[in-house]
Amino acid sequence: MKYQNSGTTKYFFAILIGLFVLGCTNTRQIRQGDSLEVAFEKAKAFYDRGRYTDATRAFETVLSIGRGTEIAQESQYLLAMSYFNNRDYLVAASEFQRYATNFPRSERRIDAEFQEAISYYKLSPRYKLDQTDTFRAIELMQLFIGRYPGTTQAEEAAGLIDEMRDKLARKEYESGQMYLRIRQYEAAAIYFGMVLDMYPETTWAEASLALQIEAYVLFADNSVPERQAERYQMAIDSYQTYIQLFPRGDNRGKVEDLADTARNGIEAARQTVSN
Repeated sequence: MKYQNSGTTKYFFAILIGLFVLGCTNTRQIRQGDSLEVAFEKAKAFYDRGRYTDATRAFETVLSIGRGTEIAQESQYLLAMSYFNNRDYLVAASEFQRYATNFPRSERRIDAEFQEAISYYKLSPRYKLDQTDTFRAIELMQLFIGRYPGTTQAEEAAGLIDEMRDKLARKEYESGQMYLRIRQYEAAAIYFGMVLDMYPETTWAEASLALQIEAYVLFADNSVPERQAERYQMAIDSYQTYIQLFPRGDNRGKVEDLADTARNGIEAARQTVSN
């Protein structure tokens, strides 16, 4: 009788396959006794295959045994790129900065400084959240443009700065809208004014100035008679600024009506006070 046990056979082959894969994996890992060149090639192989977590560990090992060598210079850059590709942007930024500091004469220094700025750009969150990383990204990109004007990276950085400033403007704009909804009109006017003062080139500036005029009119409407005239005048002053900056603005009709309301309010307030 022929004896067969399919379960045992499958288990046996599973063990063989596991040992084979483990053996292959072990040969890819950096081992004690590997030369610096071999260790680097193993780290680079992880990077090329997109295994960035393994690559970061491998390049860290290469750097620990090969500092001061040309291989260390290449490893430092690829270590930073591994963290970046693994979306660990804060650590990536630190490693790019270390590369630029340790290898100031490298041809890749420009790329490293740009990638440091890009790392913070990647960390920049949606407009509702804390914008510390956004400010840092803008700062680094402005420094980069100052150091390397005319480069393709500088042109890209300028575009990204505009994008981030638009997001910062929106944050102030939405704050103004929130204060307008809860009838805190003076605070609303202040936030709308911040958009114009800090981000005048953004897409939010025109609408913010129009809403500042509205906020000042509402602020005056809800003030005691003795303070109404000066607060309506704030609306008129903002209106004059609007006419100068946005003579063909989308909200031109609206601000004209608000300005008329403010002028009438000034006259009415003065009559009330004089009586």
